[in-house]
Amino acid sequence: MKCNVGGTERIIRIAAGVIILLLGLYYKSWWGIIGLLPLITGAIRYCPISSLLGISTCKVEDKIDN
Repeated sequence: MKCNVGGTERIIRIAAGVIILLLGLYYKSWWGIIGLLPLITGAIRYCPISSLLGISTCKVEDKIDN
């Protein structure tokens, strides 16, 4: 897997994931589980959907792969 999630996008994904999870807990809704998707993609710095679309915001792609 190549890195395709850059630093700023990573922070936004992790923050959004945490917020969605917390809102799900607060409202006692299973929809909060959706927050795992941005949280995981931000943590591992890879998003399969971005990969399919050919989008990459990772500027250090070559350094991580080698």
